[in-house]
Amino acid sequence: QVQLVESGGGLVQAGGSLRLSCAASGRTFSDYTMGWFRQAPGKKREFVAAIHWTGSTTDYADAVKGRFTISRDNAKNTVDLQMNSLKPEDTAVYYCAALYRSSWFRGNYNYWGQGTQVTVSS
Repeated sequence: QVQLVESGGGLVQAGGSLRLSCAASGRTFSDYTMGWFRQAPGKKREFVAAIHWTGSTTDYADAVKGRFTISRDNAKNTVDLQMNSLKPEDTAVYYCAALYRSSWFRGNYNYWGQGTQVTVSS
């Protein structure tokens, strides 16, 4: 089992920044590709960003490319999502997820966190 706990959500004005963090425990963190997803009210959950278990590559949804940056610290068992130039349409619950040794960033993740709310006001 892998336990994931997100933090860092909150309320921010459009154009502002937030940094989300996900702390992992339970298994070898460096064996997992880590992803961030989000779900807005009335919408399906969507992929936001992911980082390969080796840390070598990343992937971003078109909607966030150039504004969001995903990073990981295997020594601290954390994965972060730096979100800049936030827009009202970025408002959603953001989830951290773990996928065992996969290069398919948009695959079926094995473990999920509880989510953290991000609200961007206009």
